[in-house]
Amino acid sequence: MASVTVIGAGIAGLSAGWEIARRGHHVRVIEADRIGAGSSGGTVGALAPHAPDSWNIKKQAQLESLLNARTFWDQVAQVGGRDPGYARTGRVQAVTAADLPRLRARIEGADRHWQGAARMWLTQTRPEGPLVPESPEGWWLMDDLTARLSPRMAGAALAAAITAKGGEIVLGQPARPDAMPGPAIWATGAPGLAMLGEDLGRKIGQGVKGQSAALRFAAPDAPQVYADGLHIVPHADGTVGIGSTSENSFEHEDVDEQLEDVIARARALCPALDGAEVLDRWAGIRPRARSRAPLLGEWPGRPGHFVLNGGFKIGFGMAPVLAGIIADLVLDRRDRIPEGFRLQGSGDNPISGT
Repeated sequence: MASVTVIGAGIAGLSAGWEIARRGHHVRVIEADRIGAGSSGGTVGALAPHAPDSWNIKKQAQLESLLNARTFWDQVAQVGGRDPGYARTGRVQAVTAADLPRLRARIEGADRHWQGAARMWLTQTRPEGPLVPESPEGWWLMDDLTARLSPRMAGAALAAAITAKGGEIVLGQPARPDAMPGPAIWATGAPGLAMLGEDLGRKIGQGVKGQSAALRFAAPDAPQVYADGLHIVPHADGTVGIGSTSENSFEHEDVDEQLEDVIARARALCPALDGAEVLDRWAGIRPRARSRAPLLGEWPGRPGHFVLNGGFKIGFGMAPVLAGIIADLVLDRRDRIPEGFRLQGSGDNPISGT
């Protein structure tokens, strides 16, 4: 039975730790601060699929992860006794008549690539629920693949499941690559990308600031909304997560006036949120690799050390499949990393598309 150290208690590190513990191995998760201290501590938790046209490796991997998410999170909840807030509630978007030709091509892509496991459709019947964006021309695009997850509940649920399997969660302990015996998985977010880049002598990626908020509004079974670049996500705990910004340059990592604009836009899009109390305002730095795809693989020049990073906006949705891939590599030396995700090729074969 291998004993594996995971550095980083965000969604990537905790999911990898759970997958290793689930397979019967001992795991020790080390975190310099607290669970979800980096980009995994936000309020949104949208598990939204990429557009199903212009299909590529990243979209296929994300699809597999989204389809496996219910089993993954149900098992986490069962073993650890904590609810991660997962539900596949779907998504609604207001669209215009001018969008219809492009969206019909997108629906054809969903029919072809989603393998009958989920669907996307257009409707002129106003969707039910309190959080439906207004559509001046009376068209909405919907899908039943999009899901939601409470970021903080999910982190707590993963930690509980790991400890229930005999693993350890060690908080407040920084780690250095040159002082950590392997096997070790480095899932350290934006600071980890910077550290990796310094070690390899090339830019691997960068941190992108995001800001989000949580409002008091109970609509736990409503589909989430995507409009005007915002995700509006009803959660099981009587809150709605809204966000987020994507700031490539920023002066500080704290909440600022841009979040107030996000809140105002969300209220305008969904008038039912007007007057809803703002319970939380959050800002964090998300790790974006140069390829815009996740980065996995052995850390070059550091035997027994592995990298799991670059989740950016899709880390929660990709967690189940990425955890399985890195566990296969570390435990069984089985390499099934998609070429576009491979660390050694970062920046050489970028994957485009959203």
